[in-house]
Amino acid sequence: MAYCISKDTCIGCGTCEGECPIGAIAVGADGKYAIDADACISCGACAGACPVDAIAE
Repeated sequence: MAYCISKDTCIGCGTCEGECPIGAIAVGADGKYAIDADACISCGACAGACPVDAIAE
């Protein structure tokens, strides 16, 4: 199951993007980040790095 970033909780810091080993995370026009569910390998690196716990499986 792919990880998902909560738009309500995300602060747009970009920490998750740098932690993703496959580049499945990108910033959107709203300044919040999103994970490409088709590319996500469910490694959890992004969730562990998020300072506001905005990422869950």
